[in-house]
Amino acid sequence: MTEQTATLPKDDVLLEVKGLKKYYPVRGGFIKRGVGTVKAVDGLDLFVKKGETLGLVGESGCGKTTAGRTILRLLEPTAGEIRFNDPKQGWVNVEQLDTKQLRAIRPNMQIIFQDPFSSLDPRMTVQRIVGEPLEINKLASGQELKDRVAELLRVVGMRPEYMSRYPHAFSGGQRQRLGIARALALNPKLIVCDEPVSALDVSIQAQVLNLLEDLQRDFNLTYIFVAHDLSVVEHISDRVAVMYVGRLVELAKTDDLYYTPQHPYSEALMAAVPKPDPRQRERPIKLPGEVASPVNPPTGCYFHPRCRYVQDICKTEVPPLKEVLPEHWSACHFAGELKLRGITETT
Repeated sequence: MTEQTATLPKDDVLLEVKGLKKYYPVRGGFIKRGVGTVKAVDGLDLFVKKGETLGLVGESGCGKTTAGRTILRLLEPTAGEIRFNDPKQGWVNVEQLDTKQLRAIRPNMQIIFQDPFSSLDPRMTVQRIVGEPLEINKLASGQELKDRVAELLRVVGMRPEYMSRYPHAFSGGQRQRLGIARALALNPKLIVCDEPVSALDVSIQAQVLNLLEDLQRDFNLTYIFVAHDLSVVEHISDRVAVMYVGRLVELAKTDDLYYTPQHPYSEALMAAVPKPDPRQRERPIKLPGEVASPVNPPTGCYFHPRCRYVQDICKTEVPPLKEVLPEHWSACHFAGELKLRGITETT
């Protein structure tokens, strides 16, 4: 996304992703011969500024979780460039680092997993779970380690006396707090939040979201917030990126995207957001057909078989991601020309 990041001060950007791809081979037959490719992430371009929260949204299976994990190199990228502004080393190409080099920047790039029940080892105590990153990186041991774990528990709203307990003794919200404490242990700059509240009750979701916002303010954190709940994303995000079948289709400030979307898929997502005021209810936008298959996506714009504004050019040419309004990018041939409906009608 050269044109986009060129307009931003380099010191203001923490992460740049250009042309990121993550493909999985599909094998079949007796000898497991390759018969196709799943294009989970297919040419993703985005950037993240320091101290902001970038929401990453889309339907289930669109590749948003895979994108987050590939950016951290928990999954190896198939192609593309991942540039991270490390506080000590400056700009580094994450996709080119060997194991030793990757370990050096790993403390600054952490993740909070979606499921608080499966992401914590049931055989480990809280002290071991939260303190393990400190031990592995040889940053603390003995009493210093216990003191550091106790402080991390206080930061996320839990009592230090819980250090000797096991994960089964805690509720879902408490387990997610433990996951957050573990992510904070190494004082990271970037945290990928992989749907961190989707498995929690609504009241607990609010508590965890407020905690994340407080931690961001106190520790100058930067988040990539992966989610499918648009109300949650609106609450916590500064900017929002919309994905469809592995591709980025729109990127803008939260209010701009929610109220003046510039891509038909974003318009359909906004129309699906429940509205508590019955006077604001509008006719839903029903998309025909099914989500395109990442194994055999359509030609041209991946969204064109379901788009009510489709034209011939959409079926043959891939629309570039272009800036149609200040800091508002859309991958639609007719972006800026269509009058699309936002989360509420604007006057």
